[in-house]
Amino acid sequence: MTILEREDDGAVARLTMAAPERLNALSDAMLAELQAAFDALKEDRAIRAVILSGRGKAFCAGHDLKEMQAGRQAEDGGASYFDDLFRRCATMMQTIREVPQPVIAQVHGIATAAGCQLVASCDLAVAAEGTRFGVNGVNIGLFCSTPMVALSRNVPLKHAFEMLVTGEFVDATRARELGLVNRVVPPEQLETEAEALAGTIASKLGSAVKIGKQGFYRQAEMPLEQAYDFTGAAMVENMLNSDTNEGIAAFLEKRAPDWRQ
Repeated sequence: MTILEREDDGAVARLTMAAPERLNALSDAMLAELQAAFDALKEDRAIRAVILSGRGKAFCAGHDLKEMQAGRQAEDGGASYFDDLFRRCATMMQTIREVPQPVIAQVHGIATAAGCQLVASCDLAVAAEGTRFGVNGVNIGLFCSTPMVALSRNVPLKHAFEMLVTGEFVDATRARELGLVNRVVPPEQLETEAEALAGTIASKLGSAVKIGKQGFYRQAEMPLEQAYDFTGAAMVENMLNSDTNEGIAAFLEKRAPDWRQ
């Protein structure tokens, strides 16, 4: 029985974390499955949008604390295990940014610690009313330093720091106000809303979205002049695409574009 399921519907792929008895914790096995799935999506030109969801009563409760405690039994007290664990997790989170398709987190229940990091690492997020988000490690003496990286790139710094040092939850409405999620809907509409957003994205020219996603994150870390130089070159590349030419022609001729990609 797999702990990560993939189901494709046209140009949209759905990844479902399927370990509800462990609140879809990012165990060694779950990290490996997610890494493999996103690595495969990097090369899948048929897929234009991805939805990441969790089965059961929670989206993801973060790292598997039982596995982490077991890792302490090594001769070095767990130093090598923990170093490897956090490196593997960081690689997977960064791979989400590297795949050409926008990734939508479909969030319900709770998203805590590395589970909150997972939401923040996705390009977009849709949450059910009542969902709670937190970086709660400080409550057990473990500051959420790696989740902080993604969180502080989504949420204003003072609010991110408050979440980190208090260990308190924020609800879905507050998460939307802070910029951690894009949309909040009633639980019964969650799947439909995520699929509608994915469908809208999947209807666009895939090569243009790929250029846009790659450029979006890179330019955000550049000085203003460098960002304009970089994005100008990206616009040139995009304009030289034959499908872009078709899209502009179709718009001017008031017809649907006939894209090849």
